[in-house]
Amino acid sequence: MPKTKSKKQKAGPESVTIRVPATTANLGPGFDCLGIALRIYNRVTVRHGGPSQPHVMATDAAAKFFTAAQVPSFAFHWEIEGEVPQSRGLGSSVTVRLGLLHGLNELVGRPLDRERLFELCATLEGHPDNAAPAAFGGFTAAKIGVPPLRVDVSPKLHFVLLVPDFEISTPAARAVLPEMLDRKLAVESAVNACRVTAAFMTQEYAALRGSFVDHFHQPHRVSLIPFLPKVLTAAEGRGALGGFLSGSGSTICCLTLEHPEAVAAAMRSAAGKGDAYTLIATADNEGAKVV
Repeated sequence: MPKTKSKKQKAGPESVTIRVPATTANLGPGFDCLGIALRIYNRVTVRHGGPSQPHVMATDAAAKFFTAAQVPSFAFHWEIEGEVPQSRGLGSSVTVRLGLLHGLNELVGRPLDRERLFELCATLEGHPDNAAPAAFGGFTAAKIGVPPLRVDVSPKLHFVLLVPDFEISTPAARAVLPEMLDRKLAVESAVNACRVTAAFMTQEYAALRGSFVDHFHQPHRVSLIPFLPKVLTAAEGRGALGGFLSGSGSTICCLTLEHPEAVAAAMRSAAGKGDAYTLIATADNEGAKVV
């Protein structure tokens, strides 16, 4: 068979920095499909020439990019800095993968568009719930293989994040999930996921109240974050619309239209002793971008 010809490499910059937002995903019942980008960022700098410290995410992302873009591979150096907590359910792995994909794309003259870079990132992640909002910003409903649906999120909506002092790996969080689920519980979760999606698409955020109840994953992960129910109840008692485990945890995210500082204080108190801290953010509606 004839060899596939690689595309002629266009001139690009010698170095580029990509800003990638943190994400909060699942939103309770929207397991593996719903997510929101937040105004908390990591910045990934990529430049021609090496060496870089070996990193499996970087190696896999680069291999995926060079194959998809059909450009010759080359040595590159990369580094990351920013404010996204690592392994806390806020999309830190996506900031690495998507930042590298966008950075390499810039260095060779942008052969791939944003949609294709998102597809590559979602494939590397194994699910699109974090990749979609990080790529496009705002609220997204995503499925691998088709473009995500997205909408801007109003700055009036505050995301109060309780970040515990311990990490939870995604494989560990998935290991506690059951193989089977009661049909009635699955239906309730699906109804709530539809309500969450409709509320964001119409920006009728008051409809979020009571809609984050989930049976797909959250009850099974309480063993990993035992104070989750108390934190959610405390936040709602101070006016929050509701909350959920961010991604696979350990961060807990609560949404509110008013008094975010009071909600944050209630969440810290309910978490009990430990070094948990809170962050208050609004949504990022831009997604990954060159800075």
